[in-house]
Amino acid sequence: MTETITPAYTIAAEARADTLMVIVPEAISEWIRKGEVTDRYYNPGDLFRTVHLVLCNDDRPDPAIVQRLVGCARLHIHNAPRPPKFFLRTLGMRPALMKGWAEQIVALARQVRPQLVRCHGALFNAYAALRIQQTLGVPYAISLHINPDEDVRGREHDWKNRLYNQLTQGVERLSLRNADMVMPVYQPILPYLQRIGAPNVKVHYNVLNGRFLRPKEVYTLHCPARLIYVGRLFDLKDPTPIIDAIADLPDVVLTIVGDGPLRPALEAHAKGLGLSKRVIFRPAVPNDELCSLLAESDLFVVHTEHWEISKSVLEALLTGLPIVINRRRGAPVPELTPDIVCLVDTSADAYRSAIRDLLEDDAARAALGRAALAAARAGWAPAVTEAAVVETYRALMQRAGTA
Repeated sequence: MTETITPAYTIAAEARADTLMVIVPEAISEWIRKGEVTDRYYNPGDLFRTVHLVLCNDDRPDPAIVQRLVGCARLHIHNAPRPPKFFLRTLGMRPALMKGWAEQIVALARQVRPQLVRCHGALFNAYAALRIQQTLGVPYAISLHINPDEDVRGREHDWKNRLYNQLTQGVERLSLRNADMVMPVYQPILPYLQRIGAPNVKVHYNVLNGRFLRPKEVYTLHCPARLIYVGRLFDLKDPTPIIDAIADLPDVVLTIVGDGPLRPALEAHAKGLGLSKRVIFRPAVPNDELCSLLAESDLFVVHTEHWEISKSVLEALLTGLPIVINRRRGAPVPELTPDIVCLVDTSADAYRSAIRDLLEDDAARAALGRAALAAARAGWAPAVTEAAVVETYRALMQRAGTA
């Protein structure tokens, strides 16, 4: 029987808490379109019996699909859209000028009485959580998925972005400094939080798809060899050096999973190199299917200048898939050590050499994959990450007296 990495951490029904409110700034329908839906993402361990999902927009996602995100909890979806020209009307999201909009979410919280509020990101949605905390005494936690200093403000391209990112620092600081817990999803976010002065911080890695992730069983090479790249296609994650590398590796097929502004140019580039049949573009793949693709691949190859350990890299590690990744410009990612990934310079020659070496050395390829799997299971297996979030949630509710 095929081994899986099924989450083993689930709360017994009699021990569950009652109500969680999750305030989300993005359109969940966009996540669904890209296939980014995983079990219990909003309700790790099935800790809560009821989840109220508040969307700060007019998005109307399919409740049947969203249900997976909250596990066995009763799901309620609410919309709290921001008014037109919200940024201008609030003079760059000044907290005092957002109070009127936030009060509709406070009123909802007063009605449904959550024991905890969780936010994704630290802008207007986190301000609404802060108002709930101030008004009703309900604790709130913020998960952060990027280092804004490094990968937002550090990469501004025009005056509009600079102005936006400068003005929104006020609400960021206010929300993060008053949060009962800030939950960065990897270590490189910590320097930003130290600069902001957030007092309550603990890294909580992303909870992944334990139902469909499965480790590689054998490392016998396919013919042709199967390489897979997963990531958004834009300048900071440009796979051009990888495409160029396999032009001189005839027995290799590369599948690129992801979409973005570079996709048309990348498709044209691959065609120009005569690689149309060996570079396969798949803009959107459901995460369940992606987990199977990873286990059936021979190498995971990626280029990123973000200071991160992305969800896709974690999934590859938990599959035991050997990874070739670039040494980014700037500080290295603490989690990505040479014993679990193959680090290369950002050039076609460097990728080509590393890919060829691993494909030609079965023992080295298997050893790298197994080392990655062992490290990933210890630190990032779904059962481990779910248990950590549940422990934090329980502690926050007990401290605030809402448990």
